[in-house]
Amino acid sequence: MTEPQSPLARNRLMRALYLVLGIILLVTGIIGIFVPLMPTTIFLILAAWCFSKSSQRLENWLLGHATLGPTILNWRKSGVIPPRAKLMACTGMAAGFLIFLFAAHPAWWLFILVAALIGACAWYVLSRPSAPRDVEETA
Repeated sequence: MTEPQSPLARNRLMRALYLVLGIILLVTGIIGIFVPLMPTTIFLILAAWCFSKSSQRLENWLLGHATLGPTILNWRKSGVIPPRAKLMACTGMAAGFLIFLFAAHPAWWLFILVAALIGACAWYVLSRPSAPRDVEETA
């Protein structure tokens, strides 16, 4: 199995905090699978990172999971976001922004702030490679 990304935290309290945070992030990511407009992948990536600091067993389980693991491994190895995930992420951000716009009727400064933040997040997602770099180079 894949080695942990970073060594376990040395302090028992910090390991416990990373473990609890990892479990919360994992549960949130799993909920995101079923709830529209709620992200999934970022929570799973963060959960794996927390587990790398707290529990090699849980990190290995998550990385080896048939459904959840490949996305996290691709992110760790190449910073890859598959095209379908990019589409879903940007669609979710746009829908969330429209809901915010029509439900909150924000002041102009808040509209610009939220639009800039969401735009920056969308730019980041779209700027990541869509396939592993070694695949793109050989193709």
